[in-house]
Parts: sequence; C-alpha cells; structure tokens
Amino acid sequence: MIFRALKYKFTFPHPAIVMGILNVTPDSFSDGGKFFDIESAVSRGIQMAEEGADIIDVGGESTRPQAKSVTEEEELRRVIPVIEMLAKRIKIPISIDTVKPGVARAAIQAGASIINDVGANRADDSMRKIVAETGAGYVLMHMQGTPKDMQINPQYKDVIEEIFGFFERQLELAKLAGISLDQIVLDVGIGFGKTVEHNLKLIAHLERFKALGRPMLLGVSRKSFIGKISANVEAAERLPGSLACVVLGLEAGAHIFRAHDVSETVQALRVAEAVLIHR
Repeated sequence: MIFRALKYKFTFPHPAIVMGILNVTPDSFSDGGKFFDIESAVSRGIQMAEEGADIIDVGGESTRPQAKSVTEEEELRRVIPVIEMLAKRIKIPISIDTVKPGVARAAIQAGASIINDVGANRADDSMRKIVAETGAGYVLMHMQGTPKDMQINPQYKDVIEEIFGFFERQLELAKLAGISLDQIVLDVGIGFGKTVEHNLKLIAHLERFKALGRPMLLGVSRKSFIGKISANVEAAERLPGSLACVVLGLEAGAHIFRAHDVSETVQALRVAEAVLIHR
C-alpha cells in the first residue's frame, strides 16, 4: 500500500508515521497561542522534525468544538509564511490543515505536500479538484456536522458502518475527480461529531476499515474524551491516555498518528512495533 504526496512516497507496511501538530492559532484547544507568531511556529516545526516527526501539519484555524471560523485572508496570513520558511528548513513533508480550497492551493504553492481536510463531507468538489490538479496527498476525514455544532448531540445508528459507508462514497467521488487512490489517507475523525462512546468504539474497531485498502490516520492527541474518562484531566495532562490510544490504534492497523507530543509518541510506537513483530 502506497501513499504519495507530490515528491514524497510512503510504503506500508512501514514503521508507523508521526504527524506533528503545529497550530498557528490563538484558540486551539490544547496549545492555542503558544506558536501563534511565525518565529515560534517555525522553531517548533523544526523541533518536531528533530524529534522524529515524519510530517508537520500546519493549521491556521481552530477546529475545536464550537470554534468560530476565520476568514480566508486571515488563515493565509497565519500559515503561508510558516510553510514557506519550514519548507526551506526541513526535509519532511508539510501538511496544511484546512477546509478552505483557496488556503489549500496557496499552501501547496508555498511548499506543502499534503492537504489535511476535516471538511471532506462538503457538498462541492472544489477541494477534490485541487488535490487532482496538484497531486498533493489528501487526508480525507469524517466529521458529523461542523466544528461549530458537531458536538451538539451527535447520533449514529451504527457509527462504524456509517463511517465505512462515508469513506466508500468519498473514495468514489475522489476517483471521479481524477484523484489517484495512492494520494488518499483516511481518518475516522475522533472527536469530530462523536460522543465518548463513539470515539472508544471507533478505536476498538479500526480493523474494520482495513477493507478499504488505504492507510489510516488516527488523531487522538490530548482530546477531550481522554479527559472525560480520566478524572477530567486538562489537555496538557492527557499524554498517558493519548499514548494508550496510539498503541491500541497501531495494533488495530493505523499507520499515521497525529500528535502534539512527538518524541513520546515516536518512542511508544517503536516499542509497540518491536513487541508486535514477535507475534
């Protein structure tokens, strides 16, 4: 199984990949404001690459529950200088975390190679056209609703099968748009329009999605469901729970792990892989 993103290529099975999270925002749920200025953001991106990240994921708009959207102009102002500078300083792919096609296209032109799209459930095909035209990698994520309303009573008859069906439809739409399946990674969207029970069930049944034949990304880092089942610990204190989910996700077949804590996640994955290879 191959994942292509412009000049980059990942072949699976392969040691698990870590996508380092770089939020260039004032209001992200975990580290909002910490890397809001360009210099701090670029330094953090370089640091994550040195810690073992395989991809740096740059985002300029918070997707936490009830987050307010920002204008395309503001999002571009936040992310493009960071991407341009990082592209000159690191030798690993840069991902742009955005739902705006205009931001995605500008980010690719600035040096990004992957589009991480939490809004893959949109009705129009503008983002798919950009992916097809540029040859960028594409993280196709499931979300019920939008960040503004996604946590207002999310409901499913069968969360596993409904998301499986969503992926089947989206893969067909991608194919019709001229996107090669080699460009696509799937993300079940932990925390995006899901209750605690939905999140836990998805992690427990990730193996179901192997049938789709595409690499799976798992984004669990510091998310609120971990706090809710761990005495309501704050986001900065959720590393142990995050790593537990990472190891379970690896065992279930996930390939890419989006993480705030890069060095710790890399270590957990390497140890888990060393054990699992002896099964």
